[in-house]
Amino acid sequence: MKIGTVKEIKRYEYRVGLTPSNVKEYVSHGHEVYVQAGAGAGASFSSEEYIAAGATILSTAKEVWGTCDMIVKVKEPLPDEYPLMRENQIIYTYLHLAASRELTEAMLKSKSKAVAYETIEDKAGGLPLLRPMSEIAGKLSIQAGARCLEKPMGGRGVLLGGAVGVKKAECVIIGAGIVGTAAMKMAIGLGANVTVLDKSFDRLGYLDDVFGSRIQTMYSTNAAIEEVLPTADLVVGAVLIPGAKAPKLIRRHHLKLMKPGAVIVDVAVDQGGCCETTTPTYHDNPTFIVDDIVHYCVANMPGAVSQTSTTALTNATLDYGIKIANMGLEAAVKDDEGLKLGINCYQGKLTCKEVAEAFDMEYTSLSTLL
Repeated sequence: MKIGTVKEIKRYEYRVGLTPSNVKEYVSHGHEVYVQAGAGAGASFSSEEYIAAGATILSTAKEVWGTCDMIVKVKEPLPDEYPLMRENQIIYTYLHLAASRELTEAMLKSKSKAVAYETIEDKAGGLPLLRPMSEIAGKLSIQAGARCLEKPMGGRGVLLGGAVGVKKAECVIIGAGIVGTAAMKMAIGLGANVTVLDKSFDRLGYLDDVFGSRIQTMYSTNAAIEEVLPTADLVVGAVLIPGAKAPKLIRRHHLKLMKPGAVIVDVAVDQGGCCETTTPTYHDNPTFIVDDIVHYCVANMPGAVSQTSTTALTNATLDYGIKIANMGLEAAVKDDEGLKLGINCYQGKLTCKEVAEAFDMEYTSLSTLL
């Protein structure tokens, strides 16, 4: 199979879909790999390293898209890339289709085979390709939130860990999955008072057992959210429903309950955000203010630490990519039910039920197509 990766064109996205090490692995299995010139520069990988690993460098993204059977990316295709997608081409990347009807329709129109990192499941029901970026995004949410609390950034002028004789900041984390747990660890490490909300008693019990008095756990309800917002300095939205739009847990009227200069970091922005006032932002202009509340809503947070996040992501995506390349997509998904869940679009049909429900579009079971 001919495998390719291109330079990401999303603003301030520095990650890349394949590292030189990945290239070497694909080549060792007998596949051809094509890389757009400069694709890895943002993650500190040179074209010379890709060539040494066995890749062929092509000058433009158009050449790579036109040459390859499978495109391995990091972020979803953007409008400039829509015309480059073609029938039966495998597109293996983060898609987050529930956040964009336009992208969903473009994927269907192309009749490509769209494999979404974020909906592939392992045998335990976990999300192995979402996990590494979720962990990094969770850690970054606290770094970003701490920065946004500074007065020059529009925040309250509060230090998360406080100071001798000065009260610590109150950090509220909504969602206790991978993002929320990583955020919680960082917030604890910086000395904040941390409250974690979730719908799972089992998860809350586990965190309570492990972290004890260092955190406060609460069962997540509208009333509980309204209870914690008035004292919160930093709120992290870490909610995920795989493949579906994030629920709107923080409504516009809730902002009036919060202290002026408090900060919301909405990590769920890729799936539409869990805050009603969320609008996607970029690293060059990451925040905006609504009702005196600072919002940080960067949709590709891990892109800021591109070398770390590229390596973490491609470590996770490689085995599935090799499996698809070696067996072909159809045989691979018949062999792996978890990988099958990653197929969001197939030859013009929408095969992810959650996305179909988000846009009231026709859903087709992948099993009927294979």
